[in-house]
Amino acid sequence: MIRVLVVEDHPIVREGVMTVLERERDIKVVGAAETAREGLRLAATLRPDVVLLDLKLPDADAFDGVASFAREGRSIVVFTAYDSDEDVFRAIRGGARGYLLKGSPAVDIAQAVRQTHAGESYLSPRIAAKLVKGVTEPRGRAGLLSGRERGVLRLVAAGQSNRQIAETLKISERTVKFHVTAIFNKLGADNRAQAVAIAAERGLLSDR
Repeated sequence: MIRVLVVEDHPIVREGVMTVLERERDIKVVGAAETAREGLRLAATLRPDVVLLDLKLPDADAFDGVASFAREGRSIVVFTAYDSDEDVFRAIRGGARGYLLKGSPAVDIAQAVRQTHAGESYLSPRIAAKLVKGVTEPRGRAGLLSGRERGVLRLVAAGQSNRQIAETLKISERTVKFHVTAIFNKLGADNRAQAVAIAAERGLLSDR
């Protein structure tokens, strides 16, 4: 059972998300909070596996909450209405493993919780598409990654798992893992979401 703490200051949104998650057989909402401070207090006692965290809370700077929960070793899924590149990059660099837009379908909310709990990363499909589509010109760092690595990274950004990437590129899953590890090392990334964010900042997701 995946234990989730919801930190969201808008009651209607908070209750809606809790209702969605409580319908899932493998997910249990163990608590809810309206502020970052209350959320941190509950996290210390309830020990959730995943924290679904609003990016903008009344008692915390937009990204202080992310950093605070990250220091506690929690898997964080940012849940926000803000989709600017800067917000995505800062949240992921701050330690978030997932970035989910408010208004996302119930299936996406549950999937974000499952993937981050499994040690993977999650980006809302709209965010992933925006990061890939929004980068139109390399910024002088394309040589950092090989052509194959950039191809793998674009599929990571599209939300594909290692197995799906292997099937798409007609290579073994072991080879995909090798490429993903190399990408992490070259970019200085700790996880898939960070790798996508860093690559997008550097203009490495373009196919040009």
